[in-house]
Amino acid sequence: MKNKNINIALYDAKAYDINSFNNANTDFGFKINYLENNLTAETVRYAQGCQAVCAFVNDDLGPAVLDELEKLNIKLIAMRCAGFNNVDLGSAADRIKVVRVPAYSPYAVAEHTLAMILTLNRKTHRAYFRVRDNNFSLQGLLGFDMHGKTLGVIGTGRIGKTFIAMMRGFGMKILAYDMYPDQKFAAENNFSYVDKETVYSQSDIISLHCPLTDETFHLVDKQALAQMKTGVMLVNTSRGKLVDTAALIEALKSGRVGSAALDVYEEESEYFFVDYSDRIILNDELVRLTSFNNVLVTSHQAFFTKEALANIAATTLENIKEFVDGKKLTNEICTRCSEK
Repeated sequence: MKNKNINIALYDAKAYDINSFNNANTDFGFKINYLENNLTAETVRYAQGCQAVCAFVNDDLGPAVLDELEKLNIKLIAMRCAGFNNVDLGSAADRIKVVRVPAYSPYAVAEHTLAMILTLNRKTHRAYFRVRDNNFSLQGLLGFDMHGKTLGVIGTGRIGKTFIAMMRGFGMKILAYDMYPDQKFAAENNFSYVDKETVYSQSDIISLHCPLTDETFHLVDKQALAQMKTGVMLVNTSRGKLVDTAALIEALKSGRVGSAALDVYEEESEYFFVDYSDRIILNDELVRLTSFNNVLVTSHQAFFTKEALANIAATTLENIKEFVDGKKLTNEICTRCSEK
């Protein structure tokens, strides 16, 4: 069935989004209006004449924007991501349906997490630039054997489980925390579920793989950091606000945290996915983080594989088709639920 009479405003469109959605859209036939701008109170007017908007992690879907979308008769918000903490669900309730892409490629995120850990541990990013300057010294590049160390994983959804299965090959002891532990998976993969405090106190590497909710906001704060081993490696490829950035910076300065790998950042919306190479970064905490030689920051790219982009586009358009066809929305977000 073709749906050429359906118009979609796709905000924050990059070249790779346009390519993946154009490829997927051959099976749907929607009219997609690609917009470079993020969705904000100032740009919401660009959705005029559309029946749905497609948004991403850094778009503003607060009460003011949702009010304007309702005035434009927008009935559906299609998030092309798993997270939806930027959507004010209370304001959307009974007015606008919200759908998402709950799973696109757990391998993409898990593999990027591993890449960051290996890079940070063995300092291959620093070695690369050093050798290009004809500097072949090993001073400052000392790493550690991961074999025999303890890995702590917080959150064992699809990505967390994929990451654990991957990390078993390193011969690490694995501890995990999840509000809803899967004991069958733990038995099959030879790891233990423990409380957060045990993960904090016993792990040499801690990797976060949980959603952002009221309960997980600043999950890693000053108190949590104080419980961790001196020299711990902290990895976050999930949501920036899981970590209290100010507290992390202090822990890095004191040496409590030996290194950190961050694919996400609390205040990333203004900077990530944008080329700032000819401008000044005004966010002091982001500048401070990138100044540490034991901190690795990537700009929310863990999801960024060909397979994941294809899955995101196909699932997003299928979500929209279900809405257009009046079917039950497989990936609808409950707008009356408090969890984000």
